[in-house]
Amino acid sequence: MRVVLIADTFPPLRTSGAVQLRDLAQEFFRQGHTLTVMLPAAGLSAPWSLEDFRGVQVLRLRAPKTKDINYVSRTINEFLMPFAMLRNLRKSPLAEERWDGVVWYAPSIFHGPLANALKKASGCKGYLIIRDIFPEWAADMGLMGRGLPYKFFKAVANYQYSVADVIGIQTPGNEAYFENWRQGAGRKLEMLQNWLADAPALGCSIEIAKTPLAGRKVFVYAGNMGVAQGMGILLDLAEKLLYRTDVGFLFVGRGSDVKKLAADAQARGLQNVLFQDEIHPDEIPGLYAQCQVGLVALDPRHKSHNIPGKFLTYMQSRLPVLANINAGNDLAGIIRHENVGRVSEDGSADSLALLALALIDGLGSDGSYKERCRALYSKLFAPETAVRQIVTALKK
Repeated sequence: MRVVLIADTFPPLRTSGAVQLRDLAQEFFRQGHTLTVMLPAAGLSAPWSLEDFRGVQVLRLRAPKTKDINYVSRTINEFLMPFAMLRNLRKSPLAEERWDGVVWYAPSIFHGPLANALKKASGCKGYLIIRDIFPEWAADMGLMGRGLPYKFFKAVANYQYSVADVIGIQTPGNEAYFENWRQGAGRKLEMLQNWLADAPALGCSIEIAKTPLAGRKVFVYAGNMGVAQGMGILLDLAEKLLYRTDVGFLFVGRGSDVKKLAADAQARGLQNVLFQDEIHPDEIPGLYAQCQVGLVALDPRHKSHNIPGKFLTYMQSRLPVLANINAGNDLAGIIRHENVGRVSEDGSADSLALLALALIDGLGSDGSYKERCRALYSKLFAPETAVRQIVTALKK
């Protein structure tokens, strides 16, 4: 099939979304499909840029800046983004290109106009990959009221949903949210698991043996550290386990809360905590090979269901997890049913500390943790399954 994939993140960016889309693109190519990835690019001097990425065609289209700016400017620019991309697409060598299927990835919620234009021009189906139900999660967490801004974002999201023929959600718990949408004629809602390509441990620029955490059993968190993650409880956990001189906590990444968290750890005198800057995604397996437990954190105010990309990387690297997540999240059931770690849903640092101790002390007596983690990755999260599922849906 000739498929176009619309997104707003892709290498050389290092976000979990960029890594996911890289792996998805490579798998489309591996299975013999012709894929074009279409992306907004704020820094382009020309209207478009076309490049080859390991056999995948990548078309970057000049669009307004949407990263690292204030919320008002970001909202305006994201709203304008698909129209700017469409205008510059018409100036590119792919202006007359036609596809057998249009796939787009949310976040962002603003790709609807571009996806709709491509669908109509090609007379094909559209598949929306939903990984982030915005603005619902922001309202649930109290970051946004349910006034005019919420209604605006809700209208944008609903338009995006209306363009899709198929929506792939990441967990069954999100089905109820799309119940009204799937009543429409010809619409299909299905579960599309997250995916991550296998990756060898090729080494890492962070050598734990050369840090203050040397010799400890390390709980690691690698990824975004922002409002949605509710990271404060992990520092509370580290403080409760200060007396365990054989245990340490490593936080690697970037995000809006990194400086605040690092300052808080220093103010508390948490000598068992170390913060490191973001590393290249290819270094992650090498980092995890030096650790014993992967940390997952989601703010307890979330009401939607979410399986973070880092959970996949832990399973891939055979790392059992310690998770603090919102009550009722489907991820809790997966962790317990597959016996790949411990999970707390009550938002209590005391509960989390007890689970952490049970997990770290139990690793020595249960040597099959690593095998269970890897088996879960192989069963659910390999990209081959995701690509076959998307292609099948587009052909029907």
